[in-house]
Amino acid sequence: MFHTIDEFRTQWAWESEQTQIVLDRLTDASLAQAIDDESRTLGRIAWHITQTVPEMMNRTGLAVGGVSEHDPVPATAAEISAAYRAACASLLDELAAKWTDDVLTTEDDMYDMRWSKAQTLGVLIIHQAHHRGQMTVLMRQAGLRVPGIYGPAREDWAAWGAPAPAV
Repeated sequence: MFHTIDEFRTQWAWESEQTQIVLDRLTDASLAQAIDDESRTLGRIAWHITQTVPEMMNRTGLAVGGVSEHDPVPATAAEISAAYRAACASLLDELAAKWTDDVLTTEDDMYDMRWSKAQTLGVLIIHQAHHRGQMTVLMRQAGLRVPGIYGPAREDWAAWGAPAPAV
């Protein structure tokens, strides 16, 4: 849980940058990649992450700009990437303008539960990390290079001239 807005901003800077790297590696063709016919596509998951920034944070009283949770998945990866970048910038602007550290303990109705604003900030980060993991599996299936996020990806080891750890 976050105790200060600066703690969140520091963590968000890293997490949103890693998500942006993943989104920037998507191709238009890769957006249709799915594990099976009943699962979300890579594009749908990427769009869900993008939609969630304003959707979740606006439940706390902020007015984060961006796409609506009802907007359809765009046809291009560039549109998703740009929309995510804009939503993240808007979130940081809204936090700077409207929140102080003192509000982090106040609670909001979040999906029929009561969450402190600090908890909501934490869930926002965990939520996107969860879906980012799903995306990397689909990226690999789509033939895209997977970035190392919390540690090196297989391709990183090869670029360093070292064998990937045994599985």
